[in-house]
Amino acid sequence: MILLGGLMPAPMYRQIADDLRQKIESGELEPATRLPTEIELMEQYNASRNTIRDAIRLLSTRDLVETRMGQGTFVVRRLNPFVTTLTREPGDVGDDPVYLAEVEAGGRRPYSTRPRVEVHQASVAVADALRIEPGGQVVSRHQQRFIDDMPWSLQTSYYPMALVENGALRLLQAVNIEEGAMAYLGEHFGIKQVGYRDTIAVRTPDENEPGFFRLPSDGRIGVFEVYRVGFDESGDRIRLTITAYPTDRNRFRVLVGKVPDRAPRHGGES
Repeated sequence: MILLGGLMPAPMYRQIADDLRQKIESGELEPATRLPTEIELMEQYNASRNTIRDAIRLLSTRDLVETRMGQGTFVVRRLNPFVTTLTREPGDVGDDPVYLAEVEAGGRRPYSTRPRVEVHQASVAVADALRIEPGGQVVSRHQQRFIDDMPWSLQTSYYPMALVENGALRLLQAVNIEEGAMAYLGEHFGIKQVGYRDTIAVRTPDENEPGFFRLPSDGRIGVFEVYRVGFDESGDRIRLTITAYPTDRNRFRVLVGKVPDRAPRHGGES
């Protein structure tokens, strides 16, 4: 019997939750391990179904387990947050070379999928951000990004079709642009990004993101959504990049003024 302060026994569901917590923290129940079923736990602890559910609910509120519809309850994988620097040189917008270099500098293993490229009519939000006519055509390049084999972000960049019409055909190719899209546009077409503007919001995951990011289905873990609009020397908008970052594994850094360089610490602030 577990005693609280040596005065009274803890409720049964707390005793069960505490026992499971100790097994999780000791490593007996490893990350991503599925817990026994409710019936198995009822037999193991000689407890009612409601008591078992209360214990699981308590563990869930402490982010120790998560219940997946139709699959069971699993031990939560402990995440090592990654810090993304939002302030960069004007020519950088989070192209693949920039992303890979920053992650590798932190001692982590980055990976991004080949882009999925589409030509379609711009939504109202995309058209407004790029200052093109609603319904105007854009090229979108969508990628899934991973760090240490964990899904870390979803990024889609939108380019006005005028860039392709003026010869930037590599934007239509479903392969990574090794030097980065902005470097490609600058070197071959003289289109240089001289600045960008970020707008950051926090929202609940959409219908597809919980599955990809392995988030709880109840929406308690939100998503950072970063809208980044790039501008050329004439003040024209040449790219909109929308990136979704789960809030449980991402942090952002903004540098202002003279900030000394420091070697990044693994997974934390530098």
